[in-house]
Amino acid sequence: MNVTASMDPIIALTDVRLTLSSDAGPVNILRGVDLKVRAGEKVSVVGPSGAGKTSLMMIVAGLEQPTQGAVSVAGVTLGGLDEDALALFRRDNVGIVFQDFHLIPTMTATDNVAVPLELAGRRDALQAARERLESVGLGHRLTHYPGQLSGGEQQRVALARAFAMNPKLLLADEPTGNLDSDTGTKVIELMFALSAELGTTLLLITHASAIAEQCDRTIRIDDGLIVNGATC
Repeated sequence: MNVTASMDPIIALTDVRLTLSSDAGPVNILRGVDLKVRAGEKVSVVGPSGAGKTSLMMIVAGLEQPTQGAVSVAGVTLGGLDEDALALFRRDNVGIVFQDFHLIPTMTATDNVAVPLELAGRRDALQAARERLESVGLGHRLTHYPGQLSGGEQQRVALARAFAMNPKLLLADEPTGNLDSDTGTKVIELMFALSAELGTTLLLITHASAIAEQCDRTIRIDDGLIVNGATC
């Protein structure tokens, strides 16, 4: 266990269930998830495709509302918040990195990273974005567009954007899924280094056992239930 982790949970889920409609009838995506993650922990989430890993992350981010259950993240109870309040919650507390980089193709690397800073009203948004890009080794790519960058560079821009607001929590969904092994290793090393530097809690979905084992704890989800690792 990470000795710097706080005893207070930054993520607390109680009996979280998610049921979605389909042509064949209701589909139970999550079937009663209880989970606590301490501030400062690095936690990996593993399990087969379709087990509910991404749905769990979306609920923690406030991007998906559970059908049932209580969700508290960074001291905020998410149930009942409207979309505007949830957007402010994410802006102030959560960074997200996906397998696909989700960069805005018509914006430079600097402008992509500056977006959350500008939304927060930061007058120094562009300077702060440049500094964050330099921290991920892209000081020489500030004015390049996503189409001019390699996959690894695009994911580093996405990392810089996710860390731009110094989030309390970083959610990462298969961040190396579109990268070769060597590039993926470098991105994960950078993610862990930034998390440690900023004291950011990390919840990381991965299929790579070597990556999962680098975390403080591994949670396994199968068929919508946590079957191992729920206790911190």
